[in-house]
Amino acid sequence: MRAGNCFHIALLLLPVAMKRLIAALAWLVCAGSLVACAAPPPLPPADNGPRTHAVRVVSDGWHAAIVIPRPELVATGLLPEADDFPDAAFLEFGWGDRVYYPAKKKTLGMALNAALTATPAVMHMAGLARAPDLIYVDSEVVPVALTEGGFRHLVRAIARDFKRSEGGRAKPISRGLYPNSNFYDAHGRFHLLNTCNTWIARKLRAAGVNLSPSGIITADELVARLRAAVGSNQLPGGHSSEVRFRAEGGEEAGLQK
Repeated sequence: MRAGNCFHIALLLLPVAMKRLIAALAWLVCAGSLVACAAPPPLPPADNGPRTHAVRVVSDGWHAAIVIPRPELVATGLLPEADDFPDAAFLEFGWGDRVYYPAKKKTLGMALNAALTATPAVMHMAGLARAPDLIYVDSEVVPVALTEGGFRHLVRAIARDFKRSEGGRAKPISRGLYPNSNFYDAHGRFHLLNTCNTWIARKLRAAGVNLSPSGIITADELVARLRAAVGSNQLPGGHSSEVRFRAEGGEEAGLQK
């Protein structure tokens, strides 16, 4: 019996989960080599205008989200889903696997499937009553200063990832992780080489931040690369983007009910 046939028989005897894992790992090796060689998306044309907008990237070390002042976002007219949170001061956006991200009880099987196969995605959108610096006191919050053009590019890039009926507005598919949050169907495929952190890096690059998404998996990797990219930027009011930005909000902080 030829060695190839022996291997084929052995493979048939493996549990289904193990065969899926082997196939997924093989896929990741191929995909990883392509990602490593892929050039980052092009930056928009240089914009030397004043940096009048400040957004935040919030990181817990593994997962990250991007937070935008709601009045400034609404003024662009680019993201109709903001109307789902009329009383919010800030809107938080996260992107991830359609099964694992919303699950109330997450399992190892869900995590492996999300990481090792290209799965459908969802958008998580939350309304915040206060600045994220005052809510996520145990997380890292990195402010990013943007020009008017860069800010519009960012909002447009996020808005394009909502799945909408033609000419319509995306409808929530389930309640979100917080009292005032929703999940929406989203474009894109999630996997280990295209995580929520990779997604944020792409959106910031679309806004003109010289940040390559290639190779970013964890939030720590995103934050390290982001700090290197925006360290010399100035926030509105002359604050350095390296300092915590607490211009909004009162003494108390919290997610809206």
